[in-house]
Amino acid sequence: MSNTLAGALWRYRGFILGSVRREFQARYRNSLLGGTWAVLQPLAMIVVYTVIFAELMRARLPGMDSAYAYSIYLCSGLLTWGLFSEIVTRGQGVFLDNGNMIKKLNFPRICLPAIAVLNALVNFGITFAIFIAFLLLSGSFPGWVVFCAIPVLLVQIAFAAGLGIIAGVLNVFFRDVGQLIGIVLQFWFWFTPIVYSAATLPAPVQRLLSLNPMAPLIQSYQGIFLYGKVPQWAQLVPVTLVAIALCATGLMLFRRRAGEMVDEL
Repeated sequence: MSNTLAGALWRYRGFILGSVRREFQARYRNSLLGGTWAVLQPLAMIVVYTVIFAELMRARLPGMDSAYAYSIYLCSGLLTWGLFSEIVTRGQGVFLDNGNMIKKLNFPRICLPAIAVLNALVNFGITFAIFIAFLLLSGSFPGWVVFCAIPVLLVQIAFAAGLGIIAGVLNVFFRDVGQLIGIVLQFWFWFTPIVYSAATLPAPVQRLLSLNPMAPLIQSYQGIFLYGKVPQWAQLVPVTLVAIALCATGLMLFRRRAGEMVDEL
């Protein structure tokens, strides 16, 4: 099954990449600054976080004296959470939003989740590049350890994509799923140590937090970009297994229900 789906994605790679390019171009087609907004928006976000949290609030983290410590901590969590949230959100609506295309065109339906993931990665890539530039300009770049973010990112993408495909298929048959995903993501965000540090929480809450599969991923990013530490790979094993299980379940569910989805749309 996986070989068949991978082959379909490869054969239709031109369609996938063209769709990603068209969506990016359409987003800024009628604006005066065009694609410059893709840079200005994340840049403004980083500046706001730096000014408010590093300068005005003087927020600090345990053992960190840098004026930019909390800004780096916050941005490394927010940017990567934004990628996760965008993949899941796009995934849950990808089949409903493209219902007309599914009915009228003959193409592998698995292309649609791939397009959703790539679109989210394009947005993330632009924002992440600006974040790296901020680290370099502020003298906070962690060095070679930044490459440790790559395997963490791959696990996160797999986790989000699997969850998104499952939600997307279920949303075709049960439209409440899309509404539920939005609510779940809101609670999930605050249950993840992005704005706060897990070390500041009581021990019972920390144990409860360990059940959150996104927590070790976000903490790995924060450790890399703020402390320059290599992730504790053993802590990422459970979420990696969950990501694999979600991808396998999502692809199996998609394959079994792909024909029925056309009738429901």
